[in-house]
Amino acid sequence: MQSFTIQSSVLYLHLLLLHFLSAQLPSSAYNLPDKYFINCGSSSNDNTTSRAFTGDMNPGSFTFTKKNSTVENVNKSAATSILYQTARIFRQESSYKFEITIKGTYLVRLHFFAFSSPANLSSALFDVSASGYSLLQNFSVGNGGNTPMIKEFFLSISADQFILDFVPQESFFAFVNAIEVFPVPESFFYDEASHISPIGRIGNFDGLLSMALMTVHRINVGGSTLTPDDDTLWRYWVPDDRYIYNPVAAKNYSSYDIDISYQAGISKYTAPATVYQSAKGMKIDSGRISNLFNITWSFEVRKNTRHFIRVHFCDIVGSWLGEIIFNLYIYVNFDLQIDPYKITQRLATPFFDDFVVDSDNSGLLNITIGPSDRDHQNAFLNGLEIMEILAESGSTPLTNDQKKKHLFVTIGIVLGSLALIFILAVVLVLIRCRKSKTAATLVWPPVLGCGRTREGIANRSVSTNLNLGLKISLAEIRIATKKFDAKLKIGKGGFGTVYRGSLFNGMNVAVKRSEPGSSQGFPEFQTEIMVLSRIRHRHLVSLVGYCDEKSEMILVYELMEKGTLRDHLYNSDLPPLSWKKRLEICIGAARGLHYLHRGARGGFIHRDVKSTNILLDENYVAKVADFGLSRLGAPDQTHVTTGVKGTFGYLDPEYFRTQQLTEKSDVYSFGVVLLEVLCARPAINALLPRDQVNLADWVMLCKEKDMLEEIIDPKVKGQINPNSLRKFSETAEKCLLQNAFDRPTMGDVLWDLEYALQLQQTAIRRYPQECSRNDASATLSLPNVQTFPSLILPMETDDMPILREHNSDSSAAVIFSQLQIDEAR
Repeated sequence: MQSFTIQSSVLYLHLLLLHFLSAQLPSSAYNLPDKYFINCGSSSNDNTTSRAFTGDMNPGSFTFTKKNSTVENVNKSAATSILYQTARIFRQESSYKFEITIKGTYLVRLHFFAFSSPANLSSALFDVSASGYSLLQNFSVGNGGNTPMIKEFFLSISADQFILDFVPQESFFAFVNAIEVFPVPESFFYDEASHISPIGRIGNFDGLLSMALMTVHRINVGGSTLTPDDDTLWRYWVPDDRYIYNPVAAKNYSSYDIDISYQAGISKYTAPATVYQSAKGMKIDSGRISNLFNITWSFEVRKNTRHFIRVHFCDIVGSWLGEIIFNLYIYVNFDLQIDPYKITQRLATPFFDDFVVDSDNSGLLNITIGPSDRDHQNAFLNGLEIMEILAESGSTPLTNDQKKKHLFVTIGIVLGSLALIFILAVVLVLIRCRKSKTAATLVWPPVLGCGRTREGIANRSVSTNLNLGLKISLAEIRIATKKFDAKLKIGKGGFGTVYRGSLFNGMNVAVKRSEPGSSQGFPEFQTEIMVLSRIRHRHLVSLVGYCDEKSEMILVYELMEKGTLRDHLYNSDLPPLSWKKRLEICIGAARGLHYLHRGARGGFIHRDVKSTNILLDENYVAKVADFGLSRLGAPDQTHVTTGVKGTFGYLDPEYFRTQQLTEKSDVYSFGVVLLEVLCARPAINALLPRDQVNLADWVMLCKEKDMLEEIIDPKVKGQINPNSLRKFSETAEKCLLQNAFDRPTMGDVLWDLEYALQLQQTAIRRYPQECSRNDASATLSLPNVQTFPSLILPMETDDMPILREHNSDSSAAVIFSQLQIDEAR
């Protein structure tokens, strides 16, 4: 059995400590509460469920403000619960107030069902807050059909009164059908958990008991749907099948006749026995494990947000203690070895582990299990809960007087700030105008006028230093995309959605639109415009135009008919590229990056080189795209110190460790792209065995073992001349050196790739009498040429930067690209 890593050992000690401490807590003293369960807008009680809901017409230990009305379902049906036959409507800010006798963590559920009524409940738009917590913002049930919507929260309440506020948006109203507010067992949550990010474990997270949590997913892994009547705290659990990546590698296990042995610190309220009596494990046929080694679940979560995750385990799969030891992965860079015996010392005994996980910009959170080694070839998971962390507690609701004072203070601060900003803006404009008379040098414009709020974009416009000649009206863009018709959607990336369109002049374009009202993406939006309005090269995308009207951020590019490089390598039905064509594409991309580094004034660093950011036109000419993360290099310095940005699997490890960005960081990322071209597989694939997950690590390992030919894309394996392969693989290997100083420049890489293409072409051009054996001795040798790429490469006419004035004609920029990016940053 493989030994524990230091990280795994520390986490295990932490887990065991939590279970030891939890053994001292009196969770067994918890009794199911009988309040508060409220049937809103009704005078009758609902005793048809395992909870007794009381109509709020006759409140007892709770009250609500009178700025409300009631509405009834006009199409009452016996199949519809009594809870969803009535609703309470609020057309002004209103609240429920509950008397609290037990301090601690409370479970709050809000039920919404837009039944048929004159009020048209589906048109409601409102916020919900609770004693300092913002629970729902701009919330609308919409056309939810015949399915109620239930929002569930866990809140820490330390006051004698709990206030639930409903705040309609202007000219709208709020409503609610039913409310549940009750305490959970004292030991239900711990205050500390391991803190995980997409880059791995970053320490411990303290203060969970002072946070507000909103349930996003609750999964009964390997089992069926559990309704509130099946659960000890009236929760919903759903099956995992729709979230699993590789179902053929997984098998459902169940033992519903087995007695679950709860230990101290974990009880039937943590999760019902039904959850622990089912699981998913590895599918093993005739003693052989599936080729799809790991099992991965992928869940949609809010981007760039912190989440609480509880992972439930109970060994109903193994036949004896110690039989199953496996790894749990969160994203790709964190893993923890799970040994049930070390935690429970018995079979069929539940345990769980908690994590606080920072989501990335993809909107997906991946959980994976897999065998730890050849001696332990199974793994299992029983349940999973994912909750979004909303806000810290401790704030108290403001009284009306306090609210008025707070409003006046806020208005005063805002007006004073606006006056100060106006004065500073005037001064800056005067200074800039004076400088413009004496200096004509190119400067990197600062980010100006980019104030944004959670509700949307306020007072935002692109810096006046940008090229206004590229500006396209929102009206023209809406016509070009037929009002952003979903049928014209051609891709989606970290910035937003990409649509196909046609401008007034007949040019076919790709229109990249950010998510409306998003507070993310403006720096990338501005950077992309600033970079592409100043440089031009045959192998770099150029901008057709942009739009920043009415809180919109839109970038417009010429349509690239062949899409991304990745589209032609794997996971698509497109015909495969020949080896010669792949070399030509790599050379084109290298030329673009070499110019970006050395040809542009000052030099730019791309910072997000990957196969989805290399686009192909109708003639398969490669162009590097997406400059939203680019940085201007410092001419007099060896590096730029900056926060780490990029895509996992392509990130330069030295940049990641030191936060020192250089052009060699792009070289490393390009080396990963070269491996994708050679092997036709993603840079990261969590479904593969652990040593194969990272493409760069896997290829280097195969090269050391002289197994490189075994992992080459079979579609081109027979086309590659050995000399060309050797030169190509050596180039990629040099790009991936750990020390950035030892890596080649993009000029060196370009020369080596052109040399690999010459070797490939020379090997093909044979005289009829030549031997046709496919070995190194049969190739025509080339002279030993030394590499001086920065000196001998001619500057193409397209390599000259274009510095446009505000009144320049945007028609000069006609060699542009489609951003068809479906891989989030």
